[in-house]
Amino acid sequence: MYTAHARVRCQQRSIKSEAVDALLAYGDRKRHHGADIYYLTRRSRARAATALGPERYRRLERCLNAYLVVSDDGALVTAARRRTRLKF
Repeated sequence: MYTAHARVRCQQRSIKSEAVDALLAYGDRKRHHGADIYYLTRRSRARAATALGPERYRRLERCLNAYLVVSDDGALVTAARRRTRLKF
């Protein structure tokens, strides 16, 4: 479930819904300021590449350099591109 803000941010930042699904399924999760942050590490990228297959992964690879903020009720609050390392 997307919030209105998340829907706008995903569109503005060209993050496909398929990439959001992959980040939620294969990404690592950290708790930060009352929300869950989903992102991909090298290990989780390898898992995603194996599970998605080479063609599908190649299509999504650019979108997977992002992170998601998900609230406690499971709603996607926002999404953004990672330009630097995430620091928790």
